[in-house]
Amino acid sequence: MALRLDVPPKVVPGAEPGQAKKRRDKPGSWKLALKRDWRLYTLLALPLLYLLIFRYLPMAGNVIAFRQFQPGGSIFGEKWVGFKYITLFINDPSFWQAFQNTIILGVLTLVFCFPMPIIFALMLNELRSQKFKKFVQTVAYLPHFMSVVIIAGMILQNFSMTGTVNQIAETLFGTTVNFTQDPGWFRPMYISSEVWQTMGWGAILYLAALTRVDESLYEAARIDGANRWQQTWHVTLPAIRPTIITLLILNIGTFMAVGFEKILLIYNPLNYATSDVISTYLYRVGLESSNFSYAAAIGMFESVIGLTLILSANAISKRVAGTSLW
Repeated sequence: MALRLDVPPKVVPGAEPGQAKKRRDKPGSWKLALKRDWRLYTLLALPLLYLLIFRYLPMAGNVIAFRQFQPGGSIFGEKWVGFKYITLFINDPSFWQAFQNTIILGVLTLVFCFPMPIIFALMLNELRSQKFKKFVQTVAYLPHFMSVVIIAGMILQNFSMTGTVNQIAETLFGTTVNFTQDPGWFRPMYISSEVWQTMGWGAILYLAALTRVDESLYEAARIDGANRWQQTWHVTLPAIRPTIITLLILNIGTFMAVGFEKILLIYNPLNYATSDVISTYLYRVGLESSNFSYAAAIGMFESVIGLTLILSANAISKRVAGTSLW
């Protein structure tokens, strides 16, 4: 008599009875994250659509930098002209004057406007009166919410021949200065207004970063005999260094894009020697003169420089400080 042995079927761990083994996504994979949090990812649809329509699709228009564009014709130009317009702006002294002014204003903006929010945030962090701190923050934030037109109007009004600044100068020194028409005064006038407008709003990110600093580090520093300045230098600044480096890289990326709207509203032909930058030069030769191919060539040149700057700054920061955007 033969014995019959019933061998139980092999059970696959995690598989349900009667079903084939399913391939599971690895933990941390983007498919699993998308399946789990798809409602949150749908919020990215509109921002991504905006970037696609207004940032990436217009890049196709750069082709007119190498083609002759005529109003009323094809949006991609009529005929291929190669590097004609690039050669034109390279040999144009007006472009290099605007390029020099852009570099100078960009450096001055980076030197004066970038550190001021950090200093302002550190000063606010030292205040003990919460009421006074909130009052100072509110006053400092207000210029950011003002229209550029209002800011430009205030600049022209205060620095005009009969403005507040000249009234004070006449009272103290018995003389007046034509700030709005003197090329030598345009850069101080622009940088000072830019610091006033951006200092308060720019400090918000640093104030948020300061809230994450561990209080035990300050206590340990006080036990070691560190004063307030030493605590700031050895505890606070190293704690917010990643935020500082990230914002510095982003500021370097927009180095060439100095404030077009404000400069356009406050400059004039008498101070073109120091006020005319690439963006205002593009406005005149591109829109006012209807030379769109020439303007596209200059704009592409400016974009290449900006991309090079941000890639270089990111690589240097990653190697030196260990912090980068990607």
